Amino acid sequence: MYTLMIIVFILGYAAIAFEHDLKIDKAAAALVTGVLCWALFIFGGADIHETSHALLEHVGEISSILFFLLGAMTIVEVIDSHAGFTIITDKISTKNIVKALWIICLMTFFFSAILDNLTTSIVMISLLRKLIKNKERRWLFAGMVVIAANSGGAFSPIGDVTTTMLWIGGQVSVSKIISFVFIPSLVSLLAPLIYLSWSLSGKIERPEIKETNEHEVVSRKDQYIVLTVGIIGLIFVPVFKTITHLPPFMGMMFSLGILWLVTDFMHRNKSPDIRRELGVVGIIKKVDTPSVLFFLGILLAVASLQTGGQLNDIATGLDNAFGTNSEVGIYMVGGLIGLFSAIVDNVPLVAAVMGMYELVPETFFAQDALFWNFLAYCAGTGGSVLIIGSAAGVAVMGLEKIPFGWYLKKISLLALIGYIMGILAYIVQGWFITFINSL
Repeated sequence: MYTLMIIVFILGYAAIAFEHDLKIDKAAAALVTGVLCWALFIFGGADIHETSHALLEHVGEISSILFFLLGAMTIVEVIDSHAGFTIITDKISTKNIVKALWIICLMTFFFSAILDNLTTSIVMISLLRKLIKNKERRWLFAGMVVIAANSGGAFSPIGDVTTTMLWIGGQVSVSKIISFVFIPSLVSLLAPLIYLSWSLSGKIERPEIKETNEHEVVSRKDQYIVLTVGIIGLIFVPVFKTITHLPPFMGMMFSLGILWLVTDFMHRNKSPDIRRELGVVGIIKKVDTPSVLFFLGILLAVASLQTGGQLNDIATGLDNAFGTNSEVGIYMVGGLIGLFSAIVDNVPLVAAVMGMYELVPETFFAQDALFWNFLAYCAGTGGSVLIIGSAAGVAVMGLEKIPFGWYLKKISLLALIGYIMGILAYIVQGWFITFINSL
């Protein structure tokens, strides 16, 4: 059953990749794959009680991600329904495609470090829908948003789940992760961005803004209030986590609750129809539920491989093949883990690696040592190579309905170039630091 689980995962992965050819929604394929993998694990002779316990633990972790996603998507929809994003898009006046691309990517990069890559991606997709009419060009921008969000999240302790894991686990500190990973992360974005700047030309066409009754009753003041409360609420999530040490979804639910109260109070004197359209109760119906179910299915499938030991075997195989007793071995193992994270999600891979190596002073595995900082970069940015390799990519794929194959043809090579250039920047940076310390 060990091998059969891998086969089912690959087949499910293929069904997701070719959903447009098969005309089967990726959410359905992901759900079937996730459940089948766990069923095969049970049929392989696993203890039912231990498996149920492990499954419930994974479901708890997955649910926290799904509630986080649901809360973020709802907040973004509330802002959008109140035309809050037009305040930002109105300030982006350029129609030059290259300038617009640089503005969007740099905004995404720095927002991702403050919010996180998943939330930032959801926000930026909403902005892109107001900026770009042509679907293919919007998809190109969306693909670059995935790269920028993952790059920006990699150097921040609150920007990516894996970086947060390493920070909470004591493998990295805030000051060191920022100082060591910022430049490689920025390079991983700038490399594909510069390449596209030479190959793109023309202007972007904005979609026509259709005036609806709900927007007619929203004043400019209301737009500013909802946008401000929503953005502050999103920024507050990592602050809430740091203060309370509760999971991030709790902060997201709190922020959603505050925005809910604000909008209900704001529209309390309006007609029931308007309150229903502009209130969270009505807006939550617009949230893309299939994307949430797709997340559930793919994370269940990955969790089954983690419980079945396949992911841990991959990490162990890499260690045995290349070794981690030299800088070359560290770079090889970390680099390959980053590429594997594009296939099976970086969270369980990093969790497996964290379990393999102890924090040993005066080695490559000491706190803030080479291995952990490099792992943070690779696991954070490597997922951009495939659209389902990161939470940001999965969210963008669901929101914009981007086919797996399109991303593979148009964006994957750009992401890979950025990933490799970032690794080279990390190595050169290490040499420079060593040289300065030797003086």
